[in-house]
Amino acid sequence: MSSKIKIAVIGLGYVGLPLARLFATKYPVVGFDINQSRIDELRSGSDSTLEITDAELRQVLLDKNPCCHVGDSQGQTDGLYCTSTLTDIADCTYYIVTVPTPVDKNNRPDLTPLYKSSETVGKVLKKGDTVIYESTVYPGVTEDECVPVLERVSGLKFNIDFFAGYSPERINPGDKEHTVDRILKVTAGSTPETGQKVNDLYLSVISAGTHLAPSIKVAEAAKVIENSQRDINIAFVNELAKIFNLMNIDTHAVLEAAGTKWNFLPFKPGLVGGHCIGVDPYYLAQKAQEMGYHPEIILAGRRLNDSMGDYVASQIVKLMIKKGISVNGASLLMLGITFKENCPDVRNTKIVDVIAALADYGISVTIYDPLASAEAVKKEYKLVTTKTAPNQKFDAVVLAVAHAAFLDMDLSQLQNTRSLLYDVKGVLGDNVDGRL
Repeated sequence: MSSKIKIAVIGLGYVGLPLARLFATKYPVVGFDINQSRIDELRSGSDSTLEITDAELRQVLLDKNPCCHVGDSQGQTDGLYCTSTLTDIADCTYYIVTVPTPVDKNNRPDLTPLYKSSETVGKVLKKGDTVIYESTVYPGVTEDECVPVLERVSGLKFNIDFFAGYSPERINPGDKEHTVDRILKVTAGSTPETGQKVNDLYLSVISAGTHLAPSIKVAEAAKVIENSQRDINIAFVNELAKIFNLMNIDTHAVLEAAGTKWNFLPFKPGLVGGHCIGVDPYYLAQKAQEMGYHPEIILAGRRLNDSMGDYVASQIVKLMIKKGISVNGASLLMLGITFKENCPDVRNTKIVDVIAALADYGISVTIYDPLASAEAVKKEYKLVTTKTAPNQKFDAVVLAVAHAAFLDMDLSQLQNTRSLLYDVKGVLGDNVDGRL
């Protein structure tokens, strides 16, 4: 089986690179990305996303393309070759698309990366090839949106000349326990035979096993509701936090007490950002509205979670006033700007909402994050960050992201006698002035 399989992974970000590395332990793999600086970085044996270690990358990294002669196993080398050259993926038999699926400024699904990557694959698609999509989408995108692009560019016929599969990504950025091979993989194909082939391909490297869904649309729907469910549950506890704060009740103590019941779900209040939970519900909502149904619970959860940045800022300001700190002109240290702990990803981070709201109050905010790329933050949000711990005291210190580096810090060294310490993540214990 392995002698006939040559894999191209399209998009080498948080999803694509770990997947490409995993497949490269057993098959010849070509990782393709249009970002040449990303290719140069990976070829040097380094991954700035921190999803795989340099040692793991270098263990499979090849300096030559392993996919040279389709149907000829002689001379094949298992491993990963990274490239931005289209002809380097022309000899592959499986194309796995792992590009992002964002929303626009109006929270409408933006399928542009999928369209463009489908055009790229279509240029090299051959008879007998299989194209597998991993990007999170609403049900129907693979077959109704992507496949027509593949047909138009390649001139081939779907389910006659080429086939499609879907296996939704379940990458959890920064999580070193639930890595790609340890998370059960949902798979699907455009025909029963293709579904089995796709399932067998993933099963050959996924130690946690696979689940073969009956259709691509079922697999697409399963993925999009996973994060919608989490979004709604977090919105519920965020609303509880707002209610209990008005009642002067410790939300975390309430959740701890309620959690003693065996079937109570352990969700905590917080800022919901990132490229999954804060985005995926809009894909399902968009499709529902196209079908004439207005999704009330899904969008209500989104509205509440999107409001939390302003809410956190208002709570910080109220506590500063109570401590006698002059708000206008106050100095505040924001610890963290990534969307989650121990991860450099700043996509769709809601910390920027807190910072913008604090700035509106006239507060001067210093952002310290040892993991976030200062260049990426500047480009995306027009904000200045530092990777060097400040050597001064602030009127307020806010733990926004629970990076391990922050938990080991002596935060008292950053505070003056009246400083406010606010814990967004609820990880500092009771020795704080406030927490969400």
